[in-house]
Amino acid sequence: MKLLQKAHSAIAAEGRAQAVMLPLVIFLFFAWGFTTSLNDPLIAKLKGLFSLTYAEAMLTQSAFFLGYCIFSIPSGLVLAKFGYIRTIALGLAVMAFGCLLFAPAAMTGLYPSFLGALFIVAAGMALLQVAANPYIAALGTAKNASSRLTFAQSFNSLGTFFGPLVGALFLLQGGVAAPTGANEVALKAARITEATLVMGPFLTISAVLLVVAWAFWLLRRAPSPPTDAVDLNPFSLRVLRRRRLMFGVAAIFLYVGAEVAIGSGLTNYLMQPSVIGDRSVGIGQQVSALFEQLFHHHWSFNGAQIAGAMVSLYWGLAMVGRFIGSAVLSLVKPGKVLMFNALVAMALAIASSQTTGLTAAVAVLLIGLANSIMFPTIFTLALEGMGADTSKGSSLLCTAIVGGSVIPYVYGWAADLQGLALALLIPAACYLVIAGYGLFTLRKPVRQP
Repeated sequence: MKLLQKAHSAIAAEGRAQAVMLPLVIFLFFAWGFTTSLNDPLIAKLKGLFSLTYAEAMLTQSAFFLGYCIFSIPSGLVLAKFGYIRTIALGLAVMAFGCLLFAPAAMTGLYPSFLGALFIVAAGMALLQVAANPYIAALGTAKNASSRLTFAQSFNSLGTFFGPLVGALFLLQGGVAAPTGANEVALKAARITEATLVMGPFLTISAVLLVVAWAFWLLRRAPSPPTDAVDLNPFSLRVLRRRRLMFGVAAIFLYVGAEVAIGSGLTNYLMQPSVIGDRSVGIGQQVSALFEQLFHHHWSFNGAQIAGAMVSLYWGLAMVGRFIGSAVLSLVKPGKVLMFNALVAMALAIASSQTTGLTAAVAVLLIGLANSIMFPTIFTLALEGMGADTSKGSSLLCTAIVGGSVIPYVYGWAADLQGLALALLIPAACYLVIAGYGLFTLRKPVRQP
């Protein structure tokens, strides 16, 4: 009888823990989506603040995704040792510390200091990603695990939508023009003044993350499922010989790189006179009027804020596309859907690079819709038939996210040479290879046992 009562008490305690943990973990998905997409307006701000070339400005994403890649596998070791809740608390604390580092970066007015802060933020985010995805799947019945993860991912998309919008309103309120000064001392003072606009939002984010980290730490003894053993060596020769997987690794590398490159350069791209221009004419004037109506004319928006806010459409369309894509993928072979979307994305990138005005703006923003299903589709196609090596294949695919560190830099280098419009041919080439992967999976289907 006592054993039965203890069992009922344990089940009740687990149920209460799940009721508390679920909304907290869902918030994590929103937080890292929001923080990641905040890089887009940040890049435009830092480019003007430090008079950077496009390639130099893209080092922002290089630092971020390099940190993400380097710490992903060690994060698995931390998870195996300390469990889900403590790992999440640590990840939030590390992210908060990285955001706090924006204060000394702003006060010194040094670009490398901002890169270092972003590197630390990415390290914390790697801890969150490694822990939160399997943890939310375990918070409830196995039958509804996929539903819970999909629901949480929708909040990640919501975060990527709001990140550029909030970033545009606050990070870009001083515009993106380079600071001026009569001498080096005056120039540095002007730069520090502008840099403080960057500092405020990140300090606010840091405070929120610390509160949530404290909540997880207080709940660290709550009932939690055991963590699986972590294989820290996904680079076995047997795994590397699988062509379907390795082509998938290349496709993930190129996809993340293309998606991030477009988003990172989008504010500057839309600001060009040949696309939207400033707030005084055309679509820029219309969007500015809409924003001022929404905020009851309390704020006046500059051209950088308008362009930065429109980046939200790029990520918002990706969110819409995931809902559409989930229905389509239940009816059409994933390889066909991937090939179609990649070819559409390539065509849109080329179309935007060869046109101007509203046509160029709409074409580049619609790439977000085409991007929507690519990452999960490539991921699942690459892991088909992996069997016992699935976890190793998954680790390899996760390391390929480092494409977000490399491709944007190449994109920036091309923009410095030929302009932002022709630089769109770099992600267009990436999408062509991704379409080739979709075709490859159709022609080389996995043999079913």
